[in-house]
Amino acid sequence: MTENYTDINAKTVDGWVADGWQWGVPLTHEAFLAAKNGDWEMVLTPTKPVPENWFLPDFHGKKVFGLAAGGGQQMPIFTALGADCTVLDYSPAQLASEEKVAARENYAINIIRGDMTKPLPFADESFDFIFHPVANCYVEEVKPIWRECYRILKPGGRMIAGLDNGVNYIVSEDEHRIVNSLPYNPLKQPELMAALDVADSGIQFSHTLDEQIRGQLQAGFSLLDLYEDTNGEGYLHELNIPSFWATSVVKNK
Repeated sequence: MTENYTDINAKTVDGWVADGWQWGVPLTHEAFLAAKNGDWEMVLTPTKPVPENWFLPDFHGKKVFGLAAGGGQQMPIFTALGADCTVLDYSPAQLASEEKVAARENYAINIIRGDMTKPLPFADESFDFIFHPVANCYVEEVKPIWRECYRILKPGGRMIAGLDNGVNYIVSEDEHRIVNSLPYNPLKQPELMAALDVADSGIQFSHTLDEQIRGQLQAGFSLLDLYEDTNGEGYLHELNIPSFWATSVVKNK
């Protein structure tokens, strides 16, 4: 492969956004005003709202980092709650949505195009809170990301993350048959790469509980809470088979 897989994935996401991808539709003006009045919720995974106690009691003046969280959906809410927000994403289209909402609502936000497989461009202990929706399925190695998140959080800072548990990668397109083994890694399995339509799905990777949740613990975090979620649609959802985790962790003081 001559082009880096993360560059390919950025182009894939740009295409999804152009086609009206649900995770690329910016927050409306009405929803922004509602958030300023205390009426808001967020998701890290397809269907379940994040529990209220996963958030900080007060975001006024807090430094919030959206990791691979472009799209103009969550950062506007954090801004409406009084936070000083920074968002990093590798999709130009997702960052354009952030710029669009910020311009419309007349607020400042630090918008960075960056590849989360690289060291994060921030000093140690820069943030109070990290919001990381389901996105690390688009990168091969996740443990370095957890170490970087730990580094840039202040003592006592929190991170909440949405995580794919790998089930989606073992089933057929209609989700009725098991067709793949784990780990799912097209970079190391030529037969998978040959069958991929990267414009449709990008280059994705399964990750284990060891990599995702244990990886956060090994980075130094303490686990506060977690839950599971489904795809929100499809056969696995109909059978109530979880395909995602969400975690809330803290960097101990």
